[in-house]
Amino acid sequence: MTEAANNAPAGTPKRPGLVRRTWAWLRRPSATIALGTLLAVGFVGGVLAWGGFNWGMEMTNTETFCISCHEMKDNVYAEYRTTIHYSNRSGVRATCPDCHVPKDWTHKIARKIQASNELYHHFMKTVWTPEKFEAKRVELARNEWARMTKTDSQECRNCHSLVYMDFTRQEPRAAKRHQEAQDQGKTCIECHKGIAHRLPQGAYDKAADLGGHPHGEAGKAVEFARTLGAGR
Repeated sequence: MTEAANNAPAGTPKRPGLVRRTWAWLRRPSATIALGTLLAVGFVGGVLAWGGFNWGMEMTNTETFCISCHEMKDNVYAEYRTTIHYSNRSGVRATCPDCHVPKDWTHKIARKIQASNELYHHFMKTVWTPEKFEAKRVELARNEWARMTKTDSQECRNCHSLVYMDFTRQEPRAAKRHQEAQDQGKTCIECHKGIAHRLPQGAYDKAADLGGHPHGEAGKAVEFARTLGAGR
């Protein structure tokens, strides 16, 4: 307590704290500022705050922002640049946020909050070197596969739809798999692992846990590992 408080006569009401006094001031009607002025200032302030918030959201929702960390630029982004999602005959690209950030506002906010954990690990240098990144790669991949499975591969289906695919114009193997997926209610990520990024090291040993039918050379390795496992 202060000296003034110690010397206050007995029974003197205790002075409210700073937070309570500030809140009381905010709630008290102004005797000098017109109500219309207060409403106008509040409205403009709200617009600026909301606009600034959305601007920040969009700034962190770009490929440039995603690869501003070397962990992404030197690892998964380098792999992504060799795939059809980066360069193709039609020139239509799927960038980092197209695949990893939901479009609808509610799930986008949830994903941004979740991403704060990734910032923590960036500053803690959890995957700072290629060796550290590879050591965590299986865990990182599984987390993302689980997220996409939970959302029924929503980010994939923003561009691709089994309902509107013309199976007659696809290769027989692809048409067969897509028809099976539609009939059995499968989701894209169950089969389409190893498309934009290679499968984690150790896919041979963990083939039984990966599920689906991964594509590319890594996919062939997984299928081969399954065959070996079945023969044991």
